[in-house]
Amino acid sequence: MIDFEWYRSFIYIYKYNSVSEAAKTRIMTQPAMSQHLASLEAEVGEPLFIRTARKMVPTERGKELYSQLAPLVESLEAATLSFKSASLPTLSIIRIGSAIENFYEIILNQLQEFKTNTVSYFGTADELLELLKEGTVDIIITSKKFQAPGIEYVPLFEEEFVIVAPKHLEIEEGINNEEKEKWLSSQNWISYGLELPIIRRFWREHFKKRPIMKPIHVIPNLHMILKAIENGAGISLIPTYLLRNSMDEAKSKIIFEDLKVKNKLLIAYQTKDKHLPEINDFIQKIRNQW
Repeated sequence: MIDFEWYRSFIYIYKYNSVSEAAKTRIMTQPAMSQHLASLEAEVGEPLFIRTARKMVPTERGKELYSQLAPLVESLEAATLSFKSASLPTLSIIRIGSAIENFYEIILNQLQEFKTNTVSYFGTADELLELLKEGTVDIIITSKKFQAPGIEYVPLFEEEFVIVAPKHLEIEEGINNEEKEKWLSSQNWISYGLELPIIRRFWREHFKKRPIMKPIHVIPNLHMILKAIENGAGISLIPTYLLRNSMDEAKSKIIFEDLKVKNKLLIAYQTKDKHLPEINDFIQKIRNQW
């Protein structure tokens, strides 16, 4: 008879492409996790993964089984939460990690709805992940998905970045993509970081190459970048949801509107905390507004 825990172990191995990482996440030993997989494969009658030196690659049967099992296991875990929540530990304070602009735009208006006190931490995606891994924060909003044991992600929404320029900057009209790339490369760019985050992806997506530029200013805050653009300091990529006031007041403008790039924002938390009522309440309230 199949043990339900075999299914759960299989799903975690599938997610992490690794027995060792799945074992860490489930707080199990690696031999026990391997035994779960071996028992399930014996019951199914064929391999569910191809073992390679670097990772576990699901077979076609493994992919089929995962698509069947994943929604069922998630549904059972959600049902378990409904009668288990009363006995779960509670958080008197929920510690939130976020970029400053994401906190301002996404979280700030929801603070009065939270059932617990909050403490907020600000930083880059890499810094926030470290805070989450070490337990300094309980939940983060991030633009990067790292494969880290014990960390789970749920989608928040998809940002759309556009090129924003000072209102009075003269733009070359009626030019082809190659000419646009040349013209954009000649402009003063303001970047979120020296490694040109989002700008590199934008360049690869539209021009099939890496950008060759040195930003004139590096400002790790999108609101401040937008203000610098309004003041005439340069151009940059800005998510559309930050532009409402700037567009209404004609302080800046979108250029080359056909050139856009999308970026997913995610909510991340430690797997061990996924059933805490405060974590689920936070996720629900933040996601509902988008």
